[in-house]
Amino acid sequence: MAFFHVLRHWLNSPTENVVKRLEGVRKVVNNIEVLPLSTADDNIRLAVYRAIYSKQGLDRYALQAVPPIHIIVKNGHINLMGVVGSEMDRNLAEITAKGIPGAFSMTNKLRVER
Repeated sequence: MAFFHVLRHWLNSPTENVVKRLEGVRKVVNNIEVLPLSTADDNIRLAVYRAIYSKQGLDRYALQAVPPIHIIVKNGHINLMGVVGSEMDRNLAEITAKGIPGAFSMTNKLRVER
């Protein structure tokens, strides 16, 4: 089961439709959460993105078609989700995100690729 977040309500249905077309998907329960509109969250999200994807060692992830580190910011709380290549990358992303001013908390849900 996967949970998705979108920034704008009008992305909800198109996102659900994309998931329905994935090979092997039999049923879709729409648990897509529309994040609240917040300039503060947008600023934190952008700061985390810039910090992580410009950090030496993590910058290689920015070159992928869909960067694997997903940054979810809701009411000032940062969640990192996705998959990285090593425990060192996971820790580096966490340390980098924790250094962003204005955030209330940071949760690292990154998984290490096996």
